[in-house]
Amino acid sequence: MTAGLEPKTFTWDSPAPELAFSQTRPTEMNREELRAWLTALGEPAFRGDQLFDGLHRHRFSAWNQFTNLSQALRTKLAATAELSWPEITESVPSEDGSTKHAFRLSDGKQIEGVHMPYGKRTTLCLSSQVGCAMGCTFCATGLMGIVRNLSAGEIVGQVMAMLNAHPHPASTPVNLVFMGMGEPLHNLDNVMKAFNILTDAGGLGLSPRRITVSTSGLVSGIQRLATYPKRPRLALSLNATTDDYRSRIMPVNRVWNLAALAEVLRRFPLEKNERITLEYVLLQGVTDSLEDGRRLASFAQAFPSKINLIPFNPHEGSGFEPPTEARINQLCGLLSKAGLIVSVRRSRGQDVAGACGQLVREARGTKRP
Repeated sequence: MTAGLEPKTFTWDSPAPELAFSQTRPTEMNREELRAWLTALGEPAFRGDQLFDGLHRHRFSAWNQFTNLSQALRTKLAATAELSWPEITESVPSEDGSTKHAFRLSDGKQIEGVHMPYGKRTTLCLSSQVGCAMGCTFCATGLMGIVRNLSAGEIVGQVMAMLNAHPHPASTPVNLVFMGMGEPLHNLDNVMKAFNILTDAGGLGLSPRRITVSTSGLVSGIQRLATYPKRPRLALSLNATTDDYRSRIMPVNRVWNLAALAEVLRRFPLEKNERITLEYVLLQGVTDSLEDGRRLASFAQAFPSKINLIPFNPHEGSGFEPPTEARINQLCGLLSKAGLIVSVRRSRGQDVAGACGQLVREARGTKRP
């Protein structure tokens, strides 16, 4: 095993704070948990299936909407449990058709997500934490520090709220990307519980192939994700091609360097034709040299991959600038000639601070880990 894969100590492996619920919350339960809960209340287990269907197929948010349950049962459930989804408190449309949403959680904390229609599909960018512990210097969320994990219901609730807020034909595929606030693999238990709820055929029934989690390089999380028999696609936010500079802009690299990342990605189990996505933010004069391109090509050739080049999305206080179009074209040509699949991801919602790396809801200046 490559040195660095099993560090003895690592701050981000410590669990982030979780929200404690004062009441039973069906919105936090998967199908099996709902069946067990109804059975414990003296009801037949199939009532749990009816609850799951109402919550996740029909997106009910009040007990009186469950008309397939008797009034007596609805009254009984309302007395012991709370239906609570995240609430959209602000929606800011972008000129490109996307919409940045702010969500208020039950404890008053706020997160952001983005609805992005693309004609034949819709992509929802989701948050997994309030804040983030990773401290990447080019990301506005990193300025918040870590506040707490999102629960499974709060993750699923972002999807429900955005689908309710926008007309969505049943024939239009939905893609989910965990590229909003937080490090998904730092909250893997809740992310995977939400993943299983969202892909349940009796609910939204989303395809696992249309769900992607993006990590900054949390190797322990990548190793855990690899053990799930059903899992989302994996993306790595790479952003630098030398350990010296990646360690400066992404503190996680000080523990798990590029060699450790390459090793764990080589071992990651992939289905036929599946590729790991490498996200590479282009910072003018910093990570966009042709030598960077050659090193990026070498890294990507070690395992099945595809590359998304992401021109930097400026935000206040970052100190970075996006690359020139000429340099973007040069790098695309270099990577293509190396036999790699490469695309340029023009982030949606830049004019409303809803693009990659721009999401932040708490006061700036929070101490970083």
